[in-house]
Amino acid sequence: MTACTHKVQYYETDKMGIVHHSNYIRWFEEARIDWLEQIGISFSEWESHGYASPVVNISCSYVLPMRFGDIGFITVTATKVTAAKLELSYIVENQEHQICCLGTSSHCFTASKGIPISFKREKPEYWNKLKTMEQPKEQD
Repeated sequence: MTACTHKVQYYETDKMGIVHHSNYIRWFEEARIDWLEQIGISFSEWESHGYASPVVNISCSYVLPMRFGDIGFITVTATKVTAAKLELSYIVENQEHQICCLGTSSHCFTASKGIPISFKREKPEYWNKLKTMEQPKEQD
């Protein structure tokens, strides 16, 4: 998989000249959609069939600041794929390959009107693609 590339824009920075913390969550979403496309799942097609994967939990740990003009590389890894849930991890590195941010997100699978579903049963072709990408976290 290729990391999603993001060039830091001026509007993403704060008064201190560093990327405002909220933008990393946006970058996770940008990278997540890019990652899905790379594994052969079009998010717009997914939604056009009435499916969604709302975020139910998200975390972000900041390591090094990024600034206007920096290039960020966001790597996405599926750490857990079940019939009803998807867990992802994110690593944001700068152009010097230094880790700037680490994150995770958890998603459930829903159909129209937000009703939880078994994605494995409802859309097995998508679920199988997700499952083949799973790289479980090592236990502490």
